[in-house]
Amino acid sequence: MKDTYRANAAGPWCAAIAISAVLCGSATATESGGSIYPNGAENFLVGAMPPAGFYPLVYATSYHATELRDDRGNDIAAAIGGFRADVTGIIPRFIWVTGQQLFGGQLAVHAIVPLLNVDVRVGANHQRNTGIGDLNLSAALGYHVSPNLHYVVALETNAPTGRYERNDVANIGRNYWNIEPLVAVSYIQASGLNADIKLMYDYNFRNKDTDYKSGQELHADYAFGWGLNNGFVAGVSGYVYRQITDDKVAGQTVTGNRGRAVAIGPSVRYQNAQGWMITAKYEREYDVRNRPSGGAFWIKTLIPL
Repeated sequence: MKDTYRANAAGPWCAAIAISAVLCGSATATESGGSIYPNGAENFLVGAMPPAGFYPLVYATSYHATELRDDRGNDIAAAIGGFRADVTGIIPRFIWVTGQQLFGGQLAVHAIVPLLNVDVRVGANHQRNTGIGDLNLSAALGYHVSPNLHYVVALETNAPTGRYERNDVANIGRNYWNIEPLVAVSYIQASGLNADIKLMYDYNFRNKDTDYKSGQELHADYAFGWGLNNGFVAGVSGYVYRQITDDKVAGQTVTGNRGRAVAIGPSVRYQNAQGWMITAKYEREYDVRNRPSGGAFWIKTLIPL
């Protein structure tokens, strides 16, 4: 049982593309067209909390976009003189699954400290920033319904610790607090169907430097695969994203700029009997509104101590 559950305590980090709202105008849902949570980050085993212990994980990602979609889904990059966004990151995550039980579940806490490089070009404006992004802290409860079915409930808090300048086109931090309740469910088989979903709700607080309050967001990461009975699971993963309330500037509602997107791509996971795990995937975005549109590579590793 111990080796079966080595994976996640379910949680995001603050890796986001920050694009100047002045330059991009109405084509940016939420402030600067980004989100605190990096959609598509999680996949297989997201809802399976491991046994009590300390678990360091490392994520690596590379996101590239050259399209900027408006409210009708049209690419307006050419109209603003060109657009490109590249985000790369190495993101360590530290999970402590305690020996405590609370409300019938395993209690766990985690911290994520993203190390990011953000490179953005909008028209003639080009900027690159590198540094530590926004800190993520979480408390979670894990439940094991059966040897195959597991789920996690958690509350994330994202703190505005990353560098932010209101006139920059490439910011590492979002400059506002965020809370994110979530539930993640995993169905696991060594041979046969594997299915995972992580459903999240984001409440964003006001950016005090711009008096901008991004709308609330509902989104889910998902993965479907087939266990090959040799440690490998192969399939697809991605995300579904919807902004469900309007933004506000100085207390006034901003209409017609809610974001949405879906993504899908191939994904593969390998896990050995000792609990070492690696996941690799590529996800391409579709049906995008009021946000950049591109694709991302992800690698996630867990080396048990």
